[in-house]
Amino acid sequence: MTLPLRRAGRSGLDLPAISLGLWQNFGETTARADRRRVLLHAVERGVVHLDLANNYGPPPFAAEEFVGDVLRSELRGRRDEIVLTTKAGYHAWPGRYGNGGSRKYLLASLDRSLRALGTDSVDVFYSHRFDPSTPLTETIGALAHAVRTGRARYAGISSYSARRTREALAVADDLGLPLTLHQSSYSVLNRWIEEPDDEGDSVLDVAERRGMGLVAFSPLAQGMLTTKYLDGVPADSRAATGVSLRPEYLSEANLTRIRALHAVARESGTSLPRLALRWVLRDPRVTTVLVGARTVDQLDDSLAALDDPPVSAAELDAIEAAVDSVEGDPGINLWASRSSDL
Repeated sequence: MTLPLRRAGRSGLDLPAISLGLWQNFGETTARADRRRVLLHAVERGVVHLDLANNYGPPPFAAEEFVGDVLRSELRGRRDEIVLTTKAGYHAWPGRYGNGGSRKYLLASLDRSLRALGTDSVDVFYSHRFDPSTPLTETIGALAHAVRTGRARYAGISSYSARRTREALAVADDLGLPLTLHQSSYSVLNRWIEEPDDEGDSVLDVAERRGMGLVAFSPLAQGMLTTKYLDGVPADSRAATGVSLRPEYLSEANLTRIRALHAVARESGTSLPRLALRWVLRDPRVTTVLVGARTVDQLDDSLAALDDPPVSAAELDAIEAAVDSVEGDPGINLWASRSSDL
């Protein structure tokens, strides 16, 4: 099956409108049979962009090792159909050189990722976050080296603010390196990439001006934009563990917003996740959205968003009214203090 493709900025790279993010659900805490079922179903449905990072698991590299196993077995001979992306920037192994933005860490991590995946190159290698302790000339230089040596075909950055994106692009220009993709959290409850900085630029503005594709992760706000939390916190949910979805994110104000958005979805004859995905995909600057499905049914519901009509003006107004039904920012940008605020 072929899904709608979107061009990544002014590059030659096309990605399916919905891609599979392996941040959650693809480590050793999830049964291999369940991981295998979702991954193979995704590829057969046309979700051929698999987004990884060195710290995706648990433990680190576990998601990449799993994908590598499947590429050597069930997906043997199909590597060139698949867009494999990975990142380095967060903690991946003990010690000073298992974290950050240094050349030593980034390139050592990429080599470990390639071994885990069982491939000579990834399609995109990202700097996972801006590291204020390392010069951007070194971080972006490591990306350039990865591309020049054939270990990556494209380079990208993730969760960089508009200011840091401009700075990274300036360094990349000096090195002759195209930065093809910017990967950022983006949802109807987390809209930081729309906000202009002191120079009047948003991340979306900078990416559009420079021809970068935008990959939106956490379009469902780590599961908040589903019906999962309307009646409490399930024991097996992210909020129950407090790892990536902090309990305080499920404030009464945010639950009011989510319930109002759920009502908009029901009025439109769709599900809340499908409405949330259509909202992100309304912006032509967004190349693809990453979904982290735990089950085949969750993945199929997300893909059904592509069968729905584009978000209408009336729906947009209703969505804005739902979000604005409570004053204040939802405050759910988990990554802000570690990257996008810097």
